[in-house]
Amino acid sequence: MRCFWDERQRAHAPTREFFNGALHPAAEHGGRVEAVLAAIGPTEAPADHGAAPLLRVHSAEYLHFLQHAHEEWRAAGRGGDAFPYTFPVVHRRPLEFDRIDAKLGQYSYDTSTPIGEGTWEAVYWGAQTALSALGAAREDGKAFAFCRPPGHHAGRDYCGGYSYINNAAVAAEQALADGCRRVAILDVDYHHGNGTQDIFAGRADVLFASLHADPRTDYPFFWGHADESSDNILNLPLPRGTEFAGYDEVLARALEWLGQGTPELLIVSYGADTYAGDPISHFGLETADYTRMAQRIAGLRLPTLIVMEGGYAVEALGDNVAAFLAGF
Repeated sequence: MRCFWDERQRAHAPTREFFNGALHPAAEHGGRVEAVLAAIGPTEAPADHGAAPLLRVHSAEYLHFLQHAHEEWRAAGRGGDAFPYTFPVVHRRPLEFDRIDAKLGQYSYDTSTPIGEGTWEAVYWGAQTALSALGAAREDGKAFAFCRPPGHHAGRDYCGGYSYINNAAVAAEQALADGCRRVAILDVDYHHGNGTQDIFAGRADVLFASLHADPRTDYPFFWGHADESSDNILNLPLPRGTEFAGYDEVLARALEWLGQGTPELLIVSYGADTYAGDPISHFGLETADYTRMAQRIAGLRLPTLIVMEGGYAVEALGDNVAAFLAGF
């Protein structure tokens, strides 16, 4: 399988995140890069497809914010990464701000997604990685985009959940622009892909199915409940402790639903944080289970783009990614 990666994605280098009342070492750190690259072998560098594909998904104002947030943070006399501390609740109205603190709250929804000096460069090239892998998937039947940081929590005009640009959504919109009539997105990360759902809710040309931890107990809490399902959205929340037998049964349901929609392309938001040893998640999948999971997904017999999302058990991350790719 052709695998795509860009070294500029290393530029995002958060050291801390804030949750549960304290600062913690960042779970989404550069050690994930070394683990995955060591496991997947040779990679291809992406081409630069420009900003137009990103603008099909994200607002111009939000992308401008991402590009300039850290320099504005420094201009305000701050050091380190930029963190928000105040957020508009419920009915946001369109306002323009000069102060970076207000902008950070306007365009984000949590305190675990800092913006550093190299964040824009990393996320821009993450999106280009997904776009180049999309071309390979349509040519060869499958491809892997090692995107880092993740993307599925990012919405049209907000970041959160370590996500800044929604790589799966960018690839889906590009496929549609290239003539694909319907795209299916399957999200198998531990956490619900709230940004992807938000972007595509109500669309006839994109189907989104997500297996994830029950948001009554797990992040992102406010999205991903079963009753949010609709004509093109299927949410399948699972309890903490779910092992592969239970997971596989629900995965089969998701794939049957996606197949009934007759998509021409499948995009898989793959997160290895469903692993039993993941430090921030609570499912019970083992490394060998990822090969079986992928084999079931491959049964759809669709051109498939796999986009990397989460997975934070660094010592097992490479093996888990390799096991998943092997199933295709």
